[in-house]
Amino acid sequence: MNELYAQHFGELARFCTMLCRDTENGADLAQETFLRALEHAEQLAALSPQEQRSWLYRTAKNMFLDEMRRNARFLKRQELLYEGEGADEPGYAQTEAFLLLGKLPPELQTLIRLRYLEGYSAKELGELYHMPPATVRTKLARARQLLKKELCT
Repeated sequence: MNELYAQHFGELARFCTMLCRDTENGADLAQETFLRALEHAEQLAALSPQEQRSWLYRTAKNMFLDEMRRNARFLKRQELLYEGEGADEPGYAQTEAFLLLGKLPPELQTLIRLRYLEGYSAKELGELYHMPPATVRTKLARARQLLKKELCT
């Protein structure tokens, strides 16, 4: 793995900087890519040098795109919080949403925030909380039911 790092880090960091349009974020993405490579060391060892290089670039690009999608979902959700009645008053919709979330049990509050405000997927939440993604989706459905009930009362 040290050899792979020595051969490709500089070039990969430049590629990541180009993607991120920022030197620090590019270096962070390159480091995260090599952390992912460590997790897949056995798989990489079975690849040719050219395939290893391709794996690194593909992984860096996919990680970048995942982060951009997560940020886009977050921004979209933030926009939705400010739409509707009272949107001309700063923070009105957001305050209302947080008050509504406060009526959920703490575990469900956290899942709702991470899923719908921060853009985590059910799979990512499952890994984070050591539960199957299906369980996360079930808990999210329960939270939505509780929120709907609260809104209708």
